[in-house]
Amino acid sequence: QVQLVESGGGLVQAGGSLRLSCAASGTTSPKYYTMGWFRQAPGKEREFVASIWTGSRTYYTDSVKGRFTISRDNVKNTVDLQMNSLKSEDTAVYYCTASTLTVARTESDFRFWGQGTQVTVSS
Repeated sequence: QVQLVESGGGLVQAGGSLRLSCAASGTTSPKYYTMGWFRQAPGKEREFVASIWTGSRTYYTDSVKGRFTISRDNVKNTVDLQMNSLKSEDTAVYYCTASTLTVARTESDFRFWGQGTQVTVSS
């Protein structure tokens, strides 16, 4: 079992930056999980944003490449999402998630989910 708690959401102007953080805890060390971020905008389905393997290999959805960076600290058991050059279309609830799979990019690949944190980008 893994428990995930997100923080760092808020309101930011277009072009600005935010850093989301996810604190992981559980009976199995989170460092053995692939960690990811998803987001869900109003009226839309939840979508993949980024993931990072246990070996720190990363994947991003095309719309955030070059703007977002996912990273993990296996000592602190945290995974962060640095979001730069934010756009209004980045407005969503962002969810931290964990998977036991090495390669995980779809919602069904991820087993554990946080409660989400709201990110609002004003234009």
